[in-house]
Amino acid sequence: MAVLHIPVSGQRLSDQTAVTSYLQGRGICHERWEAPVYFADDAPEEVILEAYGSKLKPFMERAGYVVADVISVHSGTPNVAQLRAKFLGEHTHVEDEVRFFVDGQSLFWFHTEGEVFSVLCERGDLLGIPAHMKHWADIGANPSFKAIRLFVDAAGWVPHYTNSGIDAKYAAGT
Repeated sequence: MAVLHIPVSGQRLSDQTAVTSYLQGRGICHERWEAPVYFADDAPEEVILEAYGSKLKPFMERAGYVVADVISVHSGTPNVAQLRAKFLGEHTHVEDEVRFFVDGQSLFWFHTEGEVFSVLCERGDLLGIPAHMKHWADIGANPSFKAIRLFVDAAGWVPHYTNSGIDAKYAAGT
């Protein structure tokens, strides 16, 4: 279940209806899906995609996504520190960033119209960040998650860093 945190007010929301409403009010898609299937760290991508195909296919068709893949990060992932660093800088994409968490968790930060807030996404959370929205993510020092990513074109996911420095003000989840 997603947990939303607004640092300036100290407010934390864990009620899923309230979290979804807050995010939708800022143009961010959030849904809760059943995630009943557990996978080993080395589970093949096609097995994970097939397990969630009945939910993915209609969502992708409705939203215009044509490509799905799986990102799996765990203790055996090579260069995990570099991978984490890649996501920690505030950036945008020219395409939506959509992830469905099959397992584990990641912390996403948003910077919209002067407001900064975070959402901890966990197993069963689907998060859709609109194109051009400023954000960054912290997968943690010891990450363990699997997420299905959806694309119109994978090239659209190239990060465009803002170099604003705001991400450093919120390092370590503060």
